[in-house]
Amino acid sequence: MEMSNQEYQAYVKAKAQPSPLWKDLAWAFCVGGGICMGGQGLSNLYQSLGLSREDASAWVSITLIVLASALTGLGVFDDLAKRAGAGTLVPITGFSNAMTSPALEFKSEGFVTGTGAKLFTVAGPVLAYGIGASVVYGLVLTVLRSA
Repeated sequence: MEMSNQEYQAYVKAKAQPSPLWKDLAWAFCVGGGICMGGQGLSNLYQSLGLSREDASAWVSITLIVLASALTGLGVFDDLAKRAGAGTLVPITGFSNAMTSPALEFKSEGFVTGTGAKLFTVAGPVLAYGIGASVVYGLVLTVLRSA
């Protein structure tokens, strides 16, 4: 069956379900806000246990990374992401999920060539950009301070 581009576009448009935009926006807002609210609650908890604000922030990051990775491993995070969409992309949980998912997917290929290699398919560009940007920033700061 041969179709032109216009016929194919008309076919897809007839079959596609319209996205409930406002419902999707509300879910993303509520889930993303819930993750942020949970992070703030953890920060308050850690500070009430005697940690400084900086130490509490570090422990909140660690806790959110571990929780997102564990929920990814259990398949819960992906189910939540299907409903909440961009709401789960709160940076630290979304990055944790993006790191854990490929590692789980390729674990059958071995610990080094599967999990280890695929773990850095997402992290590699992020780390390269972060390290590169910090070197450039450091050089600029050094030049400005010496001038």
